[in-house]
Amino acid sequence: MYTVVGCGSCGTYWLLSDPDDQESATCARCGTRHRTDRLKRFYESAERAAAAEARAKLLADKRDETAAFERAGSVADLEREVEAFDGAVDDREYLERSGVDPDAVAAAGADDGGGSRSREEIVRDALRAGNATEEAIVGYATDRGVPTEAARDLLDRLTRRGEATESRGQYRLL
Repeated sequence: MYTVVGCGSCGTYWLLSDPDDQESATCARCGTRHRTDRLKRFYESAERAAAAEARAKLLADKRDETAAFERAGSVADLEREVEAFDGAVDDREYLERSGVDPDAVAAAGADDGGGSRSREEIVRDALRAGNATEEAIVGYATDRGVPTEAARDLLDRLTRRGEATESRGQYRLL
């Protein structure tokens, strides 16, 4: 059984499957938790497609878009159209059609970490790599594009937050 229910806090509608088997449900829009036995039920059906259609109609009516909803066709029809659509272009084809070399794009985006690293992550990496002195940590970070003063500030910040410790000029990540 599928039921269209409404949130009393934000007014959105959503589908619940077997609401009588659940004690509570959380609104995906505002995060309010509701007891399912107290939720207002707008429509019930054994078919999910019928319940989705009823929800779509409620949303259209709420936004004064009933005419547009009726022109659009059923939810099932729209889903079939999306599945049948074969005009999608993948990233590689899009880049090629735009005159951009996709291999060059892939090479430009590739690095040894599998993605770009934040300045703080680079300072943490320096500590993990065994760089214990401020000079070694800052050197490691600057070699990877972190400005010298930013590296020092980040090291100080990690120490103040208790995520790293310093003793006799030696730093260690906690």
